[in-house]
Amino acid sequence: MIDFSKTSLENIVIHWVGNKSKEEDLKLSKNTFKVDNQLLKDLLLQYFLKPFSKVEFFHFTHSTDIEMNEVFNYCSKIFDDSSNLYIQSIHIAKHLFEKSIHPQIKGGEFYVVYFDNCVVENETVEAIGLFKSESKDAYLKVHAQSQGFNLDCDEGININKLDKGCLIFNTEKDKGYKICLIDNTNRNNDAQYWKEHFIHAIPREDAFHHTKDYLSLCSTFVGEQMKENFEISKADEIDLMNRSIQYFKEKTTFDIVEFSNEVLQQSNIIDAFKDFKNNKAVENNINYFDEFDISATATKASAKFFKSILKLDKNFHVYIHGNKDMIEKGFCEEKKMNFYQLYFKEES
Repeated sequence: MIDFSKTSLENIVIHWVGNKSKEEDLKLSKNTFKVDNQLLKDLLLQYFLKPFSKVEFFHFTHSTDIEMNEVFNYCSKIFDDSSNLYIQSIHIAKHLFEKSIHPQIKGGEFYVVYFDNCVVENETVEAIGLFKSESKDAYLKVHAQSQGFNLDCDEGININKLDKGCLIFNTEKDKGYKICLIDNTNRNNDAQYWKEHFIHAIPREDAFHHTKDYLSLCSTFVGEQMKENFEISKADEIDLMNRSIQYFKEKTTFDIVEFSNEVLQQSNIIDAFKDFKNNKAVENNINYFDEFDISATATKASAKFFKSILKLDKNFHVYIHGNKDMIEKGFCEEKKMNFYQLYFKEES
């Protein structure tokens, strides 16, 4: 849980970082920007912090030594002494510029912000925010005049659309700090420079990521492995998906033995899931734990990817939410067509 209700914006530095491969500029400010206007400060807090309402944490990482992660190193110096914000913001901006070489990357304003009084999982800490605005929205301006009104237009930043952001909280330094990430542009795999190359972060091993990873594994297993190795109808697929998500909604802790017995049920499916899990763990470099606390937030976020809709040609959509035994599949010899037979007690 993150609580920003008492968070204050202490200081901010604004640079402009272009795309190096396009020979765009890196424009560095000569000083920090002091925000004296309370309305502007409130708008900036909304713009920077509101997108981080969903709790998903990462850590800085490095293949050799965490101290060699540039952003980790620069942020550590700011946390050691907040007066270092300006000089370290220049180092961070230069590092971002060096990583901005993919043709899809847009130039934009880059903000380095120092926050105080952030409550993260019941711990009050300082935070450093790294934000980049790449998109501009057109907006209208209406001016009152003696004879009526005049209409004009301009471009600006939509405070409800943060393009890229990273919050680094001053806690768990030994693990690479506790950080949150947002990237609403350049989602193409070839342009994942914000997380992969600039921040260089990996998921924090906590309830959120354990839950998210396992639900993703379940969805992929049903969608890929079940179709290949078992004769299974679409209704059976949906039923297995429903049982999976229901397990995570009803339980507070995950146990692989309990999950296998209650959800997978059949020994051949249990064995296939175990092999699939082991292969995916190696392929994706993910450690799937056999026991962990279940995150309700992650369950809710992942549930939308579990489709319970049975699509029949272009004529019917059947939503399956409960007992699979109430639906039977058959084939009509006369019409040479498949059919589903539904059983119910009441119509609403």
